[in-house]
Amino acid sequence: MEMTMCFPLLLLICSLCTAQLQTESDNQIIPLGDQTEAERREPTNAADQQQRCTQDIHAVLREMSASLAEQRLEIRILQRENEAQTEELISIKARTDVTENQVEALKRDGEAQTAELISIKARTNVTENQVEALKRDGEAQTAELISIKARTDVTENQVEALKRDGEAQTAELISIKARTDVTENQVEALKRDGEAQTAELISIKARTNVTENQVEALKRDGEAQTAELISIKARTNVTENQVEALKRDGEAQTAELISIKARTNVTENQVEALKRDGEVKQVAFSASLLASGSGYTGPFNTHTLLVFRHVVTNIGNAYNPNTGFFTAPVRGAYHFEFYIQGHGHASHPSAAVLVKNGEHIFIAYEHQPSHVGTTSNGVTLLLEVGDVVYMRLWVNARIHDSQNHPTTFSGHLLFTM
Repeated sequence: MEMTMCFPLLLLICSLCTAQLQTESDNQIIPLGDQTEAERREPTNAADQQQRCTQDIHAVLREMSASLAEQRLEIRILQRENEAQTEELISIKARTDVTENQVEALKRDGEAQTAELISIKARTNVTENQVEALKRDGEAQTAELISIKARTDVTENQVEALKRDGEAQTAELISIKARTDVTENQVEALKRDGEAQTAELISIKARTNVTENQVEALKRDGEAQTAELISIKARTNVTENQVEALKRDGEAQTAELISIKARTNVTENQVEALKRDGEVKQVAFSASLLASGSGYTGPFNTHTLLVFRHVVTNIGNAYNPNTGFFTAPVRGAYHFEFYIQGHGHASHPSAAVLVKNGEHIFIAYEHQPSHVGTTSNGVTLLLEVGDVVYMRLWVNARIHDSQNHPTTFSGHLLFTM
């Protein structure tokens, strides 16, 4: 198929190139004095035109190859989808064939019963006047049977319509299975009813054989048949009512499934929301200044960002050890603590300040001329989503950290708001 598409395209490209060459050849006007020079340029121009035509053909072929590759991929995807749909249709068709075979078997049983009734009617025609009367009664009963058969056909058409509706709802496979099971139960029930009717016909045949010469007995049998027809009519009405009830139950079950599906979606959304809320409610971090070793930071002639790189805890990943920024993931109350260690110096204090969105909030400050000194502070802040909190080294100050991690920055979410 692909080669069939390629050949016409190649022929079209070649014909276009040939036509272009012919047109350019026809449109060239060569003066008499320049004829010799034009004859020398003609092979070169023809070669250039042929090369351009070849390049155009290659470009078109590359585009066609790319298009064919995409079409092959789409065809493989469509083939896999068609195979899956074909398997599903084969399964449904197999079950439908089983149901149709059962219906055909019931139909044949009904035809056999009809033939048996015709035989009984033929044997009943032996009598004269009274038999004629019985014949008229039989004709009335036959009309009644035709009416019942018509109503039964209507019922069968309703069942077929319900079956078609079930097949149309291919997306609801679970509903189709349930309704198919109901149909199989109905077929079993009809089969049992047919067996009961067969036994009833055998009983009628025995009674007819005993009372062939007794017109009165035939009359009583006719009355019994009338009663049986009334019973059949009543059972047909019950069957119609059952079909209507099953139809209403199917509609109610469909509505219930839609309601359950909607409620399930709402529940899943609520679970996802609760899960997200649970995730954002778990925020806490703690880090020290240096990733390894020991040393001083500062002094600098301006306030300087401090990046606490040795992270011990970072629940919720709100603290970034590469930038030193804590970003609030949810609106709420957060508590922060910071501890600063310094070695005494006459000119450089040990100090750091906590900053929220560029604004200085609280400072920890300590200054002594010698020996180790520490300072600390803490604060609780109401943060909006996206607010940034970090630490700055105070101007002209220096701080110290070591493998024992004395200089730390910590924070956690108290509660959401």
